[in-house]
Amino acid sequence: MENLALKTYAFCYLSTLFLIRMEASKVRQTFLDFFKSKQHEIVPSAPMVVKGDPTLMFNNSGMAPFKDIFLGNAPIKYPRIADTQKCLRVSGKHNDLEEVGVDTYHHTMFEMLGNWSFGDYFKKEAIEWAWELLTKVYKIDPFRLYVTVFEGDEKEGIPFDQEAYDTWKKYISEDRILRGNKKDNFWEMGDMGPCGPCSEIHCDIRKPEDRMLVPGKQLVNTGHPQVIEIWNNVFMEFERKADGSLVKLPKQHVDTGMGFERLCVVLQGKQSNYDTDVFMPIINKIEELSGHRYKPEEEEKHKKQLIINIAMRVIADHIRAISFSISDGQLPSNTGAGYVIRRILRRAIRYGYQSLNLKEPFMHRLVPTLANQMGQAFPELVSQKLLIEKVIKEEEISFYKTLEIGLKRIDQVCIDLANSKKGTVIDGKIVFELYDTFGFPVDLTSLIARSYDLTIDEEAFNKYLEEQKNRSRAATSVDTEDWIYTEFGKTLQGENETNFVGYEEQEIQSKIVRYRKVKAKNKEQYHLVLNKTPFYAESGGQVGDTGVLESINEKIVINDTKKENGVIIHFCDRLPENINAEYFSKVDKSKRLLTTNNHSATHLLHAALRSVLGTHVEQKGSLVNDEHLRFDFSHFSKITDEEIKQIERIVNNKIRENIASNIQLMGIEDAKKTGAMALFGEKYGDVVRVVTFDKNYSIELCGGTHVPATGQIGYFKIVSEGAVAAGIRRIEAVTSEKAEEYFENQIAVLNELKTVLKGSKDVVKSVNGLLEENSELQKQLQQLLKEKAGMIKKELVAKIQKKDGINIITEKISFDSAEEIKNLLFEIKNEVENCFVVLGAEVKGKPSISVIISDNLVKEKNLNAGNIVRELAKEINGGGGGQAFYAQAGGSKAEGLDSAINKAKAII
Repeated sequence: MENLALKTYAFCYLSTLFLIRMEASKVRQTFLDFFKSKQHEIVPSAPMVVKGDPTLMFNNSGMAPFKDIFLGNAPIKYPRIADTQKCLRVSGKHNDLEEVGVDTYHHTMFEMLGNWSFGDYFKKEAIEWAWELLTKVYKIDPFRLYVTVFEGDEKEGIPFDQEAYDTWKKYISEDRILRGNKKDNFWEMGDMGPCGPCSEIHCDIRKPEDRMLVPGKQLVNTGHPQVIEIWNNVFMEFERKADGSLVKLPKQHVDTGMGFERLCVVLQGKQSNYDTDVFMPIINKIEELSGHRYKPEEEEKHKKQLIINIAMRVIADHIRAISFSISDGQLPSNTGAGYVIRRILRRAIRYGYQSLNLKEPFMHRLVPTLANQMGQAFPELVSQKLLIEKVIKEEEISFYKTLEIGLKRIDQVCIDLANSKKGTVIDGKIVFELYDTFGFPVDLTSLIARSYDLTIDEEAFNKYLEEQKNRSRAATSVDTEDWIYTEFGKTLQGENETNFVGYEEQEIQSKIVRYRKVKAKNKEQYHLVLNKTPFYAESGGQVGDTGVLESINEKIVINDTKKENGVIIHFCDRLPENINAEYFSKVDKSKRLLTTNNHSATHLLHAALRSVLGTHVEQKGSLVNDEHLRFDFSHFSKITDEEIKQIERIVNNKIRENIASNIQLMGIEDAKKTGAMALFGEKYGDVVRVVTFDKNYSIELCGGTHVPATGQIGYFKIVSEGAVAAGIRRIEAVTSEKAEEYFENQIAVLNELKTVLKGSKDVVKSVNGLLEENSELQKQLQQLLKEKAGMIKKELVAKIQKKDGINIITEKISFDSAEEIKNLLFEIKNEVENCFVVLGAEVKGKPSISVIISDNLVKEKNLNAGNIVRELAKEINGGGGGQAFYAQAGGSKAEGLDSAINKAKAII
């Protein structure tokens, strides 16, 4: 028995010596080359940030970009595809954020290596090639591998996956084929959508001695950090409907996903994703910036080292997610996908601040390392490097200021509670406010509280947090019913259901193919799919068309048009009475015309910006509707008035030239040869639409609607220019009728001003004269206020009451300047020793209370102006606060000032 154990140990040890230690870049390329040899088309990664899919903010899996193909909403161009897809999981069902950094294998942003079959091969080939690649090409020891198959589900009526089991038996012993339940072995993208049984491949990367103690099969899908899933083969057979039922997809597909980072762990003989060359260059840079060392081998022995290691893993992971998102065009913001990115960035900053003592912006300094490491596979990191650095740095500077304010706030809370003698537990509502407003994690608040011998009410905090989550869920919850096909639609189901003809026509005969009811925020709406539609669906910054569907008996208002999974959806508030009737689809022509003018104007503007400011200018976002156009672009300084004039002059010259638009469909590579500008973060097909206004001026890839010739735009006027983020400027402009309205309004204002100035011929001179006169009067007023303050000060000093060595002033005064009251109090504090002063006044009709206390009394008598003013403010139905030596409060009940003054006398 002992001899057998020794032999087994020797085998386990020797199997670790035959591993090919590949660099990460070679791991990725080997995968793509292997599937290219299996007749797969190698396609580039889709952007990580999703546009045009209301169910997703980010691509959270390798299959997400192909969802419309799985659903039968898009044609199959290549039956076999392979790629490496940028993915992000931080919200919704697939949310790994809280595990990131704490364990060694979860990530926010990750690469998913995948091979796909759209109605071509199925389980047999997928399993065969997976085994061949892993064991023959990558040379992974077969005895380290385990596979799972779906055990079936009686409730769903899905049988055991016998076909997958029988196929695996050809390559691996049956004791390594494990049966998995629905949780682990039935893959679903969300509550609705494509799904099917899956077969996972797990690898046991433990050391030989650990493998001897516990068989790897016992640790599969238990969360063990060294027995990890590396590849999942999903066999897409079903679609989950809104009512929870499953229906067969039109065709069977294969969707496989292999975690690139985990594969590198296996192939490089490491014990953690972060130990591979995917992350170590970034971690080395973090070590350099922080002065700390990353020592995973010391985590179990030293808690402080564990804290340092977790922080470095969090930062190394998060800089990837943030940088890739910005390169895809998603900037940090307070809503939607932008909020997610800001949250990730602030989480990384907090870990650096709290655990690595990084008190100055540091995240942006990691970007060059990342770009150097991954720029060859993802060139957008190199081309967008300066922008990424700039955006992250500005975000860091802003959040460090917020952190400073938050630290002062929590210190004040702790001091106030400690001094009040009203307990030792900080209210959970205050802890939540610090979390929600200042981004303070609970453990940081708790740490600071402990330094004051206080604790936090974590249970109450969790209650407020859950309430916020519930409010958020309620605000964003959408109840979407299943699609119902009309009699006509049933004849087309899954085959060329809809055709957009809106470039050429704006009124056509249409029939309804399918419809569904949607309920959001207690409002019911209906979605319609038409077999032919002139309605442009919102995309590329251009809003969706509105209009009507008309029949002999009724008129249905279409109030928006969007695209979902490649399908054009028309929004209306009620369902047509006869869903099988033929309707006359009419676009709102006036709105479309003005929107089209603005869209073409953005192209002219883009070219003008590059001409005036430089070719570094790139579009970063846009909004085009019938009212105005908004254009975001990369540029690192404010545009001068002279530059704005130049830009307007160029655009209006191009309008007057009445340049005819030249719109062509061509292959993406041919389009690039023409010099057509493409936008980062946009997903383009093999055939693209190229919009040209003079081949020497403007050529862009664009799917929007455009004018036949630029003269139709009429006139172009910039109405505002400013910054929206670091390195991103925004121009808002109007054209056509709205430009006329703009000038009419400006002239009306000018005429009104002339009337006010009694018909002055030189309006500018008259206004300057009034400003100078006003400035002089302000100076005189300030002088009068100072003199009045001096008189009041003398009166107040004369009324000083002495008690126990304290000079007390508690008076109601008549003074209408909050600033001068503050100055008065500080003058008294500087001139009168041991002073305690409370002043009440009506400032611009509102009651105000101010308290100032000598510094020595604050320390010796344990007095706190902030606490006192908050108590006094109750008498005037108000609130306030401040520092221990000076505080102010305002309210709404002026008649309570006398009571507040009397209360102050009682307090002292």
